[in-house]
Amino acid sequence: MSTVDLAVEGGIAQIRLNRPERLNAVAPVLVDDFLTALEEVAHSDARVVLLSGNGRAFCAGHDLKEPTPEGDSRTRLERLQDVTRRLRALRQPVIAAVHGYAIGAGAEFALGCDLILAAEDAVFAFPEVSLGLSVTGAASRLLPLLVGPVKAKELLLLGERIDGRRAHDIGLVNAALPADELMPFALGWAEKIAHHPPEAATMAKRALDAGIDHAFDSALELEVTHALITEHSAAVRESTEAFRSRA
Repeated sequence: MSTVDLAVEGGIAQIRLNRPERLNAVAPVLVDDFLTALEEVAHSDARVVLLSGNGRAFCAGHDLKEPTPEGDSRTRLERLQDVTRRLRALRQPVIAAVHGYAIGAGAEFALGCDLILAAEDAVFAFPEVSLGLSVTGAASRLLPLLVGPVKAKELLLLGERIDGRRAHDIGLVNAALPADELMPFALGWAEKIAHHPPEAATMAKRALDAGIDHAFDSALELEVTHALITEHSAAVRESTEAFRSRA
């Protein structure tokens, strides 16, 4: 895997997104490598998963400088959604350690995890509406569960950026820490979970998700339907061209 690093040691699987030169922005190869890493973790002896990003960001969202992939858009969108599906389907609890940017799809990757830790100066945003796009990573279901429907609408409709401290204040993340304390703290949580009986941790995750996920699949399908409508709109073409023309 060239765009995702995976290491399993001491019961902890560390997955690191690895396109640092593009702030770990989402491209098809990253999605493929991410899904491969999750599949390997599912069959490993890891008891907990820690997700982070190499370089200056967790994940800066879709790489708008990449050409639009050819082929069936539904297949591509559903494959991106498979990241969230597989994160939530893992028997192991998953901790996201977010630093730098967590924008759009990057924020949605974090939402797919069981626990979210953030650097105080991390930057979260859901800019899809401002770009003429639709959310696709189950944000329509998971975001209002974390922050409430009114605040979720504010984040989606305004698209404004919030830092890790604000994300913690509204319930988007479990804790916000100084940047240099983020990974040690996240590893401490991972080590604590890894020492619990794994069957009990899995059952706790499954029991809590049972009530959350009853509408999960229908939310994903509605997101794909909306994404297919918006993907080739004039607004999206204009915003994409404006981004690509930046120096």
